[in-house]
Amino acid sequence: MAVDLLLGLQWGDEGKGKIVDVLTSSYDVIARFQGGPNAGHTLEFEGNKHVLHTIPSGIFHPKAVNLIGNGVVIDPVIFMKEIENLAPYAIDFDQKLLLSKKAHLILPTHRLLDAASEASKGKAKIGSTLKGIGPTYMDKTGRNGIRVGDILAPDWEEKYQRLTKKHLALLNSYETAVDFDLKDLENSFFKSVEALRKFKLVDSEQYLIEAQKAGKKILAEGAQGSLLDIDFGTYPFVTSSTTTAAGACTGLGVAPNKIKEVFGIFKAYATRVGSGPFPTELFDKDGETMAKVGNEFGSTTGRSRRCGWIDLVALKYSIHINGVTQLMMMKGDVLSGFETIKICTAYKTETGVMDYLPYDIATQDIVPIYEELPGWNEDLTQMTKSSEFPENFKNYIRYLEEALETPIKIVSVGPDRKQTIFR
Repeated sequence: MAVDLLLGLQWGDEGKGKIVDVLTSSYDVIARFQGGPNAGHTLEFEGNKHVLHTIPSGIFHPKAVNLIGNGVVIDPVIFMKEIENLAPYAIDFDQKLLLSKKAHLILPTHRLLDAASEASKGKAKIGSTLKGIGPTYMDKTGRNGIRVGDILAPDWEEKYQRLTKKHLALLNSYETAVDFDLKDLENSFFKSVEALRKFKLVDSEQYLIEAQKAGKKILAEGAQGSLLDIDFGTYPFVTSSTTTAAGACTGLGVAPNKIKEVFGIFKAYATRVGSGPFPTELFDKDGETMAKVGNEFGSTTGRSRRCGWIDLVALKYSIHINGVTQLMMMKGDVLSGFETIKICTAYKTETGVMDYLPYDIATQDIVPIYEELPGWNEDLTQMTKSSEFPENFKNYIRYLEEALETPIKIVSVGPDRKQTIFR
């Protein structure tokens, strides 16, 4: 049985959590493959809003098993807070939630290192969420990390103390001091680790192999967005994991030839949180309107998101490197009321016009080249089928499909689960 894959095509915050929640009824397993608690997957249904950081977005469905894969980094404290927040919903975590033994743990000192590193950069800050994710992945690739399976080993505390000692020495090397009470942080950490031991810790790749043999339908869920990929994103303003389709293979142990559908999610406009290049960013009333109507605030950090027109140069790039087979457009309703909709089709650079994403868009002067389409005033949020869409919105969708050479199968017209229209 093939594995389907769902990921973001922009700088994150595209609405992946909502779509995973919508699609989960068609799958047996939802498997998160990378990232850490810097992710904020927001789900809304039955009048309630839920924000998940580590737990896969299929957790509210009664039948699907939710798996946190080896490519994820887990903060036990944040994880247990998520579990506590879900207590009112009587979820059977013993049956519905699995954690890979190979996933790496975020230690208290990882968060301290993250804060010290970011502070030391001054004006060159990357915009880290300060969750300790970067330092954890650095320890993983440096072969110093501690994995979930290690908490079951008799020498677990030895490993912890050894790595923490190394981190404290690194903290002393930073000129910018970070205030902390390690004992207080460790109290919460070890309490959460103790609770973590009670969950089902599994060899996740073997679980998925057996699930595929049994003919179960699997959906791999990504976090962040393709333009934040450590290799293919707008480096160095990126995250620390592989957010593209390849990350599902390394983050779950799924073979490339087992991946079938690749669902790519994008907003009808563009947003970015934190630092880094953003060619179509708006600093006028249009940008303010997008932010206000779209409620553009980070679900993890609360930081306001930068807003701009859709960027087809970047979007085509993401579609190609991920092998996207179907597109899903989010927040089309936010663009209602704009007299004109702008679409970036190319970049004007120092070396001429470019219609592809160059090596570096962070340091060179890039001016977006726009095409314009007439906007629409109708409220999309109450519409239940695509035939109800205003003609100008239909034209916008058609334009994007032709330019991106990929069908748009889902259009979201609001945050609620019900405001999802299949085409």
